[in-house]
Amino acid sequence: MPVPPPQDLHHWLLALALNGLLIALAQRAPLLTPSGWIHAGILGTLLWGALGWRGWLAVVAYLALGSLVTRLGLKEKSARGLAEGRGGRRGPENVWGSAMVGCALALVAPHAPRATVAPLLLAFAASFSAKLADTFGSEIGKRWGRRTVLITTLRPVPPGTEGAVSLEGTAASLIGAVLMGLVLGGLGFLRGSADLAVVVAAGMAATLLESLVGATLQRRWRWLSNELVNGLQTLLAALLALALVWLIPG
Repeated sequence: MPVPPPQDLHHWLLALALNGLLIALAQRAPLLTPSGWIHAGILGTLLWGALGWRGWLAVVAYLALGSLVTRLGLKEKSARGLAEGRGGRRGPENVWGSAMVGCALALVAPHAPRATVAPLLLAFAASFSAKLADTFGSEIGKRWGRRTVLITTLRPVPPGTEGAVSLEGTAASLIGAVLMGLVLGGLGFLRGSADLAVVVAAGMAATLLESLVGATLQRRWRWLSNELVNGLQTLLAALLALALVWLIPG
């Protein structure tokens, strides 16, 4: 489990300088909009400042994997009107909708009592595992889902409908949750297979709950945007992970 680095001015200035340089070099990649890159630089600075290079690399891994799966079958999804806007490029609202909860946990962890650092980092991992699960499930389901149904009624609905699920999309969500969990485990945020199981379980449960919110509240309340729902999903994943840590002995 990585120990949060010292929180001094030099550390934060280094985080800012490194992220400024990295964003300047990476902004030509077709992953984010110009303003999206700026906000990604802010997010990267906060994560590097709070958790060091491991925290920064965690969000880079999520961005890379999420962007990769978004581009799978992009032409087909575009032809059917199911592709993400802006050619799959993410904007500031996508950056913070996906990472606001994880960023908040990262900022709290260095100042928390030592006994609570590990659970907070586990919740941090669960939030990103849930978001990658959602991205994998949505992008794979829209392109390769054979039978898409509404999660509340199990009645067939068109792909891309809020609250829609498919067998292929759900399987892809599980792959995304496990993959992100393995990445975070490799970075030291998880302490073993039990932590991985908690992260994957919380991520999958939050993803299914996100579909439920999409099928009910989001269809009724127009102000409940996809970005707000994404933030709610990552918050649910973090809270579920903390609950599982509290409920499961050891």
